[in-house]
Amino acid sequence: MAVQQTTSQQSTRLTKVKRKRSAGMSFIVYGVLGFTLLSVMSLCWFFLTSSGSNVRLMMADTLITTQHREWAKYLIGSTELQKRVEAYWEEFDKMGDEKDKGFVEIDHNSPLTPVVAKKDLVTIEPISGTNFKGQLVTISDPKKLRIAVPEKAGKGEKVSSMVKRTGAILGVNGGGFIDPNWEGNGFQPEGIVISGGKIFYNDKGMNGTVQVVGIDKEGRMIAGKYKVSELVDMGVQEAVSFSPRFIVNGVGQIKSQADGWGIAPRTSMAQTKDGSILFAIIDGRQKHSIGATLYDVQQIFLEHGAVTAANLDGGASTVLVHKNEIINKPSSEYGERYLPTAWLLFDHPETANIKNVWEGLDIRKIDPSKW
Repeated sequence: MAVQQTTSQQSTRLTKVKRKRSAGMSFIVYGVLGFTLLSVMSLCWFFLTSSGSNVRLMMADTLITTQHREWAKYLIGSTELQKRVEAYWEEFDKMGDEKDKGFVEIDHNSPLTPVVAKKDLVTIEPISGTNFKGQLVTISDPKKLRIAVPEKAGKGEKVSSMVKRTGAILGVNGGGFIDPNWEGNGFQPEGIVISGGKIFYNDKGMNGTVQVVGIDKEGRMIAGKYKVSELVDMGVQEAVSFSPRFIVNGVGQIKSQADGWGIAPRTSMAQTKDGSILFAIIDGRQKHSIGATLYDVQQIFLEHGAVTAANLDGGASTVLVHKNEIINKPSSEYGERYLPTAWLLFDHPETANIKNVWEGLDIRKIDPSKW
């Protein structure tokens, strides 16, 4: 009798074990099927719906602005990637065509101008959005800004080093540069560099056109597409090359987030009607701040009364230095990049010791990859 009970108990236990195994296998099978179904549905949404395509294109645009541009082909294909890059540059070029209508009024010396309280030369305030955090810099006197360049030939210089070396109050990264595989030495700019009213660098010739971000002798911000000879005739004092100009005569040119050239660290420059210069410095590619689109930056500038605005070099180059301290958090794991140009602020810019590091060099023989 005892033997029969033991056998029965063993049989019951085996049945329970089999049921548990069966239940476990069923759970795994249903889990795999559920995951597969969810994945298929997600892929269908990602590639076949308008909302999914918008996310996919935003991700592609974000990759386009990084050193991993080629990865975007896995989202949109090689052909579409090439078309999208070409379309952006064509649109950026068009944004530079419209001429400034002279909305900026900076003649404070007129006897008819009412006396107003003196503004601080520089103020810095935090800005933020859904995906980003950054700083908005306001410079009350645009004539206090100078373009600085590296001290020594053959290699760029960190903005913090330029600030410390020249005794500047503040520094922001400037224009674009030739950057092979995003590992360049930061010494060779693209387009034009003007500092103190003198052309330091020009790879376009006097009759060539260039997308420029600068300030003329009256303190007005100049942005858009110009011949180099026009810039000279206009009395441009400080300038670097970059694009696009995205606020023209008080009107934003970027119509939506989808046209905002992806999410990235940003450095952009603007001017308000009273002549104040604005710099937006936005962190990106980090936990505290993913980054901003150009549409985000445009809206911030419009809210602060900008009538002209243009993009400067961003990404890993984005940096803000104030009183010899880096205020933002550069996205590169190596910290600041070595750069060919920076916007520096001085109490007395006429005394700034800024020399033309490219003088006497054959720019055709510069090797931007050699450290």
